[in-house]
Amino acid sequence: MENRCGQVGRGLILFSFVLFAFLIFASNAFAWQAVVPAGAQAVNSELLPPKPAGAADQPEDWTSINLKQNELQPAVPILGEKDEVPTTSFIRERYQMLWRPGDPLDVYVVRPRGVAKPPVILYLYSFPQDTDRFKNDRWCETVTSNGFAAVGFVSELTGHRIHDRPAKQWFVSELQESLATSTHDVQMILNYLETRKDLNMDRVGMFGVGSGGTIAILASAADPRIKAIDVVSPWGDWKEWLAHSSIVPANERATYLTPEFLANVAPLDPVTWFARVKASAVQIQNVRKTPTVPDSVQERIEAAAPSNAIVDQFGDMRAYYPESAGGKIFNWLKGQLQLDASTIDMAANSPGIHYFPPVGNETLPVLPVPK
Repeated sequence: MENRCGQVGRGLILFSFVLFAFLIFASNAFAWQAVVPAGAQAVNSELLPPKPAGAADQPEDWTSINLKQNELQPAVPILGEKDEVPTTSFIRERYQMLWRPGDPLDVYVVRPRGVAKPPVILYLYSFPQDTDRFKNDRWCETVTSNGFAAVGFVSELTGHRIHDRPAKQWFVSELQESLATSTHDVQMILNYLETRKDLNMDRVGMFGVGSGGTIAILASAADPRIKAIDVVSPWGDWKEWLAHSSIVPANERATYLTPEFLANVAPLDPVTWFARVKASAVQIQNVRKTPTVPDSVQERIEAAAPSNAIVDQFGDMRAYYPESAGGKIFNWLKGQLQLDASTIDMAANSPGIHYFPPVGNETLPVLPVPK
């Protein structure tokens, strides 16, 4: 599996390193600090509660974005670590959650210190990124600023969730499973957050990048609890994306363009679902001239967006950088969930396309690539 991730990482070429590094450091996260697990415990899959009578033989439905009642039964979440340092502005908790045998999921809940029942934003970044970002103090300070809670996790077959699989199985080869189960995961995480009683579940948003943006669109089409979504260069329009994205290895591309594979992922295409999202506020941030998400795919996704969507269309990565640096990447979504709507920039929030022309050959600041 390490060989697979290495192969995909090389396939992302220069843009991916710049974009993924930037999305981490745009929030002023210039220092990586590993959080040492304290008293972490493993979840025993045998402790999963049984399904109700009559449901034991019903597998999870990977053809649907909607999580059926009693389809997944959660084990009791285990608090693996808690960081409550007086000098920081936040409290960070890591829970291990389980609702599928053999697939434990680390969920980070980061709350602003001294704020009762803050609005909450779910953060899902793109394959193949793991949870390192959520352990970073500067990222946590940025996402919780102005009184917001942040919930971070990774998608299926990503990071620590890649295990006990043949090396040939990875996020794209199992795209139907990756998308469907991750969309169901969002709904299960929302179910858990509602039990906490310390978050404002009337004000929930979701921020997604790449494959995480795809899952945010699908989850919003399935679950009305998500009031606003902000997606950055989401994957989609599967036939076109699989044929041209640099994420797909050339020697595997033909396998994913077969009628059988395309039929399996067709019900999970954001182009199909985007107009039916239940979020009342929607923003797309698309960066042109990127090999991971071809321009043709971006255009199809933009055309499929609901009529109230804001489309920030950046001519290249250099145009995107100044509009997103210093934590500004998160400001729009926070603005949609805040109580005082009078502070929202109405011009920047008018539906339609906001075009930021390419900057050209100006030098983009060199950003360190996280290890």
